[in-house]
Amino acid sequence: MGVPTSAHFIFIPFVLLMGVIIGWILGGRAQRDAAAAAEQAEKARAERKAQRAAARGKKSADADDSTADDATSPRS
Repeated sequence: MGVPTSAHFIFIPFVLLMGVIIGWILGGRAQRDAAAAAEQAEKARAERKAQRAAARGKKSADADDSTADDATSPRS
């Protein structure tokens, strides 16, 4: 076992630097994808919430109409 050549002092840091650069690029892409998925999930959640609120509003309006009809109808 001798002393490592000068190529080791150039090659090893170069490979490490390339790994950091590739990781940075792939990590940034994954973060953007995750943010887009979270935004889409939030939009879908808000849409479902609005649909539920609209359905509840319709049910309560139907219930109000039926109770109003009962109150105005003559009792025998």
